[in-house]
Amino acid sequence: MALTHKQSRRLNGFIFVLPWLIGFFLFFLIPIVNTFIFSFNIVGVADQGGRTLEFIGVKNYVDLFRVELASDNQTQIYRMFYEEFTRIVVNTPLIVIFSLFAAILLNMQFKGRDVVRVIFFLPIVLGLDVVLNLMLMSTGATYMDAQAQSGAFLQADLVERVLLSSGLPTGFVGFLSDSVGRVFELVAKSGVQILTYLAGLQSIDKSLYEVADIEGANRYETFWKITLPMVSPVMMFVTIYTLVDMFLASSLTNEIYTFTILENKIGIGSALSVVYLVFVLLIVGIVSLLFSRVVYKNV
Repeated sequence: MALTHKQSRRLNGFIFVLPWLIGFFLFFLIPIVNTFIFSFNIVGVADQGGRTLEFIGVKNYVDLFRVELASDNQTQIYRMFYEEFTRIVVNTPLIVIFSLFAAILLNMQFKGRDVVRVIFFLPIVLGLDVVLNLMLMSTGATYMDAQAQSGAFLQADLVERVLLSSGLPTGFVGFLSDSVGRVFELVAKSGVQILTYLAGLQSIDKSLYEVADIEGANRYETFWKITLPMVSPVMMFVTIYTLVDMFLASSLTNEIYTFTILENKIGIGSALSVVYLVFVLLIVGIVSLLFSRVVYKNV
């Protein structure tokens, strides 16, 4: 029995995610279930070995936000969630948009394009830490120095005054200054996204651009009518990847380790893990829902 095109696409998709599903059920499902169980208990060590569980309901969750502090003994946990949410809302659009325009530039035809691509993606191939260490060894600079220098011109009083006197809101000027001050960090986090966008741009049918050129469309119209709609599925993937990548690098993951391993508060650490998991799934779910309404579906 021959499969239809739609059934074949679904089968290929299932085969593609099958290794992940096997790994999830073999190595991750049981720890996740145990984490949920531990979050409702006080976890201790039995005299004969093993662990003991004392059910206390949602007390760990209440204490997490009312009693416990972060590892600096100053910041409350709910404040860390707020700061994490703010960081994601600010950085994710910057990385996604910067990666798209960088990929468009690298996809253009110009002399030495292959050399530029090799230089641009060398940190991704070698690893950012390796390249950063080489930079520090060769220049004697520090990472903080690099960040400070990258935003120095917008941190100058003169430039900020010019921007403010032009009528721009104070909040926007502060946002612009902060974004440029973190340009090294943003570029460092955009490598995989640029590669993904580049693959998506190269998969667009060239005949679409040829028809647009015949009809007299300019580059601005071509971008909004062809490039952006065709690359929107890739943009959805890039956005979710960026979100997950930022969540993995969150300071909250360090707090989970501190509570669970260093302070032996397994119940509190498990409760924080569960809340953080729900927090991640909620944001990723909302972003996926929003993109599903506007993404171009080539079915």
